[in-house]
Amino acid sequence: MPDETELQTASNLAVTLAWAAGAIAAVYVFGVVLTWVMARVSRRSALIKDIEVLTRKPVRMLLMVIAATVAVRRTSETTDSWRGWVDHWLLILMIVSITWLVTGFVRVAERRMIARYGGGGEEISDADRLWRRVRTQVTVLRRLAIAVVVILGGAAILMTFPSFSDIGTTVFASAGVLSVVAGLAAQTSLGAVFAGMQIAFSGAIRVGDIVQLENGQWWGRIEEITLTYVVVRIWDERRLVLPSTYFTTEPFENWTRSATEIMGSVELDVDFTVSFHDMRAELDRLLAESDQWDGRMGVLQTTSAVGGFVQVRITVSAPNSGALWDLRCSVREGMVDWLRRTQNGLPMHRIGPAPAPTKPAIRPSGSGETDRVASGIFSGSPEADERARAFDETSDYDDQFARSNGRN
Repeated sequence: MPDETELQTASNLAVTLAWAAGAIAAVYVFGVVLTWVMARVSRRSALIKDIEVLTRKPVRMLLMVIAATVAVRRTSETTDSWRGWVDHWLLILMIVSITWLVTGFVRVAERRMIARYGGGGEEISDADRLWRRVRTQVTVLRRLAIAVVVILGGAAILMTFPSFSDIGTTVFASAGVLSVVAGLAAQTSLGAVFAGMQIAFSGAIRVGDIVQLENGQWWGRIEEITLTYVVVRIWDERRLVLPSTYFTTEPFENWTRSATEIMGSVELDVDFTVSFHDMRAELDRLLAESDQWDGRMGVLQTTSAVGGFVQVRITVSAPNSGALWDLRCSVREGMVDWLRRTQNGLPMHRIGPAPAPTKPAIRPSGSGETDRVASGIFSGSPEADERARAFDETSDYDDQFARSNGRN
């Protein structure tokens, strides 16, 4: 049979649970009403709208934890056997709700900073450079702030356990050794974190920038910058995830660093019979009919004339990289179609007979045989003429010796 103390404890627990449940329900209803009021007020204030959206759940949780804590302390005695662990869990829930609420306010601050400097479209113009830089920096700071808040909240929860306080002295005593070991083990991760912060505040890349990577193998738009990695949405809608250290150690091209306007080229091989006047007239017609051309650059130049072909380079300009790609494809197709239709400068290979080899000059010798023309070899001075005569005499002697051997 349970004694009177146990019955009293069970009775107190039931009463406390009833009061706590009632307080939680009342506070929840109050939170719903508060949300409705803030939603009505937020029609006139974007700040209140962000606060209402991003802090709705943590505020309700915090109010319910506070109501439960007050109900427990008002309806129970500190001597109850269950009071200790209930207070402990309520304290943990209080720390969790406060941490959640603080992260919500961090997100509110991020959204307000981004909204203050305006927004950008899919193709961000030069006027939005400040917005892109602020957005990148604020996003990185938001992630860093949330990470710090969560770590502090976790540390606060651990400090509520007596066992953690007991081992804390030993852990902090060996903090020097542990810091060295942790630094060696996590140097890559820490390097990525510092690289992410460097990217955010140096302005080398920003969210929305168009970059070209790996010597032209990849190009796309910066979609996300975190403390450890960068997400690039490449042209075929895939996502290329690169560590932050890549953008601090490897060379890359930023096509929208200071402006979005860009130029590109189209190269063609044509025949030597091409009419450059007609070719330039066709290029002007194609550019005038194109919506991607911005009018800044549109020239045709001859860059090479070797190997049987004339290499022509067409340089055009566009307001952004996407329009430039379409413009280059359109100009290339148009010029190829013009070459095919007009047959003017269409590349062709020519095949002809090889030139006949030339024979060395000869002259008749005094004996009716032919000799090499020594005067063509030795000439230009009296000494050279003397060597020529000696060469002729030697050649005559060689011919006589050859004929005599033939008769024998």
